[in-house]
Amino acid sequence: MADQRARYFRRLRKLRRSARSWSVFASGLGGAAVILTPYEGLGLPDAAWVAGSGAAAALALWRWSDLRTLRAQPAPAPPDPALAAEQARARLVAAVERLPAGRGAVAEVRRQRTRIALRGSAAAAPWERLNRASSAMTGLAGRLPAPAEPAVVEAAAAEQSLLDLAHRVASLEKTTRFAPEESRPGLEAAHRNLLQQLDRGVGAYEALVVAAAGYLAEDFRSAGEHPAATRLTEATDLLRGIAAGLAQLRDMGDPSRAPY
Repeated sequence: MADQRARYFRRLRKLRRSARSWSVFASGLGGAAVILTPYEGLGLPDAAWVAGSGAAAALALWRWSDLRTLRAQPAPAPPDPALAAEQARARLVAAVERLPAGRGAVAEVRRQRTRIALRGSAAAAPWERLNRASSAMTGLAGRLPAPAEPAVVEAAAAEQSLLDLAHRVASLEKTTRFAPEESRPGLEAAHRNLLQQLDRGVGAYEALVVAAAGYLAEDFRSAGEHPAATRLTEATDLLRGIAAGLAQLRDMGDPSRAPY
């Protein structure tokens, strides 16, 4: 909404400047044609002056017409300040994430905010487990082969869902503190239920990370010898062969080592 309103007024200013510019240009060409034509009559240069003046006048009229049409349209409503602030924050975060180390910095800021929000809550311990498992999954995600991509997508969705559940547990705890006595048993039962769901969900996420690590280990094991080790062995054998050849050349050029 903010972009639409700004685009509307930006286009309005652009049309106004264009209409004024073409009006001045048409006036200048028209005045020159009126003054210069009577001296030598109508000739080819005078026709060019008149044609340019007419074209500029037509363009000026079109610009004024477009300006009136745009003015007749209602301007978009001003955006909600909260929505505008959220959009500005999202654009800033997106710009920071495009930097080389921006994504990691943004993720760390989000983790710190969550840690502060859950401090003192029963959801803090499960979230810490989730945070450690998420860090491990982030390190594994870039190394897992293509068949494991659905599991990576599912892990990202599950992490966000569990994070939302942890915030719900913390919010329910805050609500229970000032709730009336008669409503507290129901809130406490709901709190226990959500906490159990969070604990089971984090356990399932940890099991998924362990399975991903095992899959990656088996994938590397089935590939046999690592290519880096093979290349290093070949390079070592090459250097040893070169060294042996240089030693033989040195012995052949040393008279004291020549056979009698």
